[in-house]
Amino acid sequence: MVGNTYHYGVDDWKKDIVLAMGHEIDAFALNVGREDWQRERVQDAFTAAAGTDFRLFISLDMTSIPCASPADAEPLKQYIREYYHHPNQFRYNGLPMISTFSGEGCLFGTENPNQGWMSAIKGIGDMPLTFIPSFFVDPAKFGEFTVMNGAFSWNSGWPMDNIPADFEMDEQYIRGLGGRTYMAAMSAWFFTHYGPDTWNKNWIFRTEDWHLCRRWELLIQNREKIGIVEIVTWNDYGESHYIGPIAGDQPMSQAWVDGFDHQGWLPLIQYYIHAFKTGEYPAIVKDQVFMWGRLYPAGADASDHVPKPKNWGWTEDNIYVVVLLTGQADVMLKCGPTKQEVTLGPGLSKLKIRPIETCQATVTISRLGVIVVDHSPPGYRFTTGPPSYNFNAFVSSS
Repeated sequence: MVGNTYHYGVDDWKKDIVLAMGHEIDAFALNVGREDWQRERVQDAFTAAAGTDFRLFISLDMTSIPCASPADAEPLKQYIREYYHHPNQFRYNGLPMISTFSGEGCLFGTENPNQGWMSAIKGIGDMPLTFIPSFFVDPAKFGEFTVMNGAFSWNSGWPMDNIPADFEMDEQYIRGLGGRTYMAAMSAWFFTHYGPDTWNKNWIFRTEDWHLCRRWELLIQNREKIGIVEIVTWNDYGESHYIGPIAGDQPMSQAWVDGFDHQGWLPLIQYYIHAFKTGEYPAIVKDQVFMWGRLYPAGADASDHVPKPKNWGWTEDNIYVVVLLTGQADVMLKCGPTKQEVTLGPGLSKLKIRPIETCQATVTISRLGVIVVDHSPPGYRFTTGPPSYNFNAFVSSS
């Protein structure tokens, strides 16, 4: 989200790029809106990436950028011209790639959206592109969009109903694309909490059942059908699915973001990235704990000028834990009187408990009676009396 980087400089971009590369992320999709200052931040990002193997591509936020007239296409063409030959421009199938968020109704002065996008991005001299937008249309109608070289399914990152994640939406996209590239979404969380006085966005998507793991495992099982996976997102604080540092300009989301760092997910995401790219899960070289969940019961009342989020009943009051073990070990997950104790073999295993009172969450890994990992993060305190309706995830790792 370039819109959350107003005060970023080249060094800030460099820090993010180094962190992402260190976890096997290959590129950033630079979501850009209509504001002129965002062009400077994009330029800073490309400057920061210079000399590295990291790649960048523009994702046009068409909920912000106007697209009714032919003149509205000019800012898009400027982005394409400026970075088309840049060595850090992400290329797919040999051509520079560009994406969107929305835009399925854009005409750019033509008779239909397909003609509009053809004129806007596919008719720029000798500059052919790979165009993989996120158009919110029935995949059965993808045949009407010959301008697309593929499609990005933003909503595939979460279940759209109160059910565990499955691969059905992905399959619909794959069928509709008829051999064109499919870009899948992966996201660990979703919660936004804006009242009518701001953006009036206040809901959750279902992220139970160790959703981060479940989604990645579905993608890995179907990796031959998927061209690209886009992780949603690095820094969208307002919707609580950021995995990078809380370092940019928050869009009035401090009430549910401050104190809820999600970087603890990064090593676990890297584990799955490796498996998606290679088809083989990496060797586990150290014992590690990942723990996440909400800090307050979903059903509890709070003093908050914004009501409970829509779909609040879709979530459970679980503490979710994933352990990566180098060998057999005894693992205990505990919060107050609620606990789970199991003996597990090497590899990845999942645990969960549902606390019943205010308590400190703790995970221990032991071998032969000796504790080898004792993970009790100070901030992970489940509290039955919430100060507000904060459904963001608290994330920690050992």
